[in-house]
Amino acid sequence: MSKPVLELRSIERTYVTEAGELPVLRGVNLTLEPGEIVGLVGPSGSGKSSLLHAAGLLERPDGGEVLIKGQETTALTDRARTALRRRDIGFVYQFHQLLPEFDALENVVLPQLIGARRGRDADNRARDLLGQLGLSERLNHNPAQLSGGEQQRVAIARALANRPSILLADEPTGNLDPSTSDAVFHALSSLVREEGAAAIIATHNHALAKRMDRILTLDKGGLRPLELSAEQ
Repeated sequence: MSKPVLELRSIERTYVTEAGELPVLRGVNLTLEPGEIVGLVGPSGSGKSSLLHAAGLLERPDGGEVLIKGQETTALTDRARTALRRRDIGFVYQFHQLLPEFDALENVVLPQLIGARRGRDADNRARDLLGQLGLSERLNHNPAQLSGGEQQRVAIARALANRPSILLADEPTGNLDPSTSDAVFHALSSLVREEGAAAIIATHNHALAKRMDRILTLDKGGLRPLELSAEQ
C-alpha cells in the first residue's frame, strides 16, 4: 500500500486581531492519497486558505504536524521547506498571478529553470502542458492578451510544470463565469489525473465539488466529510 503524499496531524492555527485571538484551525487532520482529488468547501472565512497555506508549507501552523510523503516538515529550516515545496507542491490561485511581462510559454518555463531543469527540457515540458490545455496557438501571448480562462490554464500548466506530487488550488475557478469555470475545472482535473498528482481544490462551487473523489467541509475550525445531495 502506498504512503499518503500529504498528512496533516492536529493542525492548529490562530490569528491575533484587534478584537483578540481568532482560532481558525482546531486540531485539523487530513490524509491525501496518491492520485486522489479532494474538494474542500466551507463558508468564507472558515480557514480554507489557512489550511492550504499550512499544507503547502507557506505558513507554519501554531501546532500539529505536516508530513509530505512521510517526511515531517514543521521542524525544517525555511530553506529546506522552500526546496521541498518547489519539488513536491504546485499551487493554483483564484487570481492567476502570472508574470505580466512574460508570455504564456515563459511563465511555465521559469519555475522549471528555478528548479534547475535545463532550458530545452523546460521549453519542451511547457509546450507539452500548454498544448494539452488547448493553448498551442497562444504560447507567445502575454497575460493581458489572454482571456480569464486562458490565463488560468497557463497557471495550471505552471503549477504542474515541475511534476509535483501535490497540487493545492484555492478557488481556481472563483473568478470565472460558469461556462468558463466548468471548462477550466475539467482541464485542471484531467491534467492532474494524467500527471498522477494528488490535489486539494478549495471551492464554493458545490457542482464542481461533487465531481471530485471526496468532499471535506471546514467549519468552526474542524474538518469533516461531506455528502452533497443532488439538489445542492
